[in-house]
Amino acid sequence: QVQLVESGGGLVQPGGSLNLSCAASGTIFSINVRGWYRQAPGKQRELVASITRGGRTNYADSVKGRFTISRENAKNTVYLQMNSLKPEDTAVYYCNGRGVILTSGVYLGDSWGQGTQVTVSS
Repeated sequence: QVQLVESGGGLVQPGGSLNLSCAASGTIFSINVRGWYRQAPGKQRELVASITRGGRTNYADSVKGRFTISRENAKNTVYLQMNSLKPEDTAVYYCNGRGVILTSGVYLGDSWGQGTQVTVSS
């Protein structure tokens, strides 16, 4: 009923930039919080950044000042602009939607994308 599709990942050199996008499709009425998570090999999935429907943002300490999250509610799309990338940013990045409500009134809770690989290497 709801599908989240990430795009924009890839290989970039240290110090470079990438812009991730995540479009939500389906019979969506609203999504309360949009977020980006990442999971590196051998590590747990961690929150990178989140943004509420009203625009309040939250960032992991490791990305503050380098990453910027934004969203277009009308397009059900969330973005993650990543600057000054470091090798330790290498991970699979997952898009999340929390508090998903369908046009039918059904509350879905959380939805996840399939993930997009970001590799920072020279």
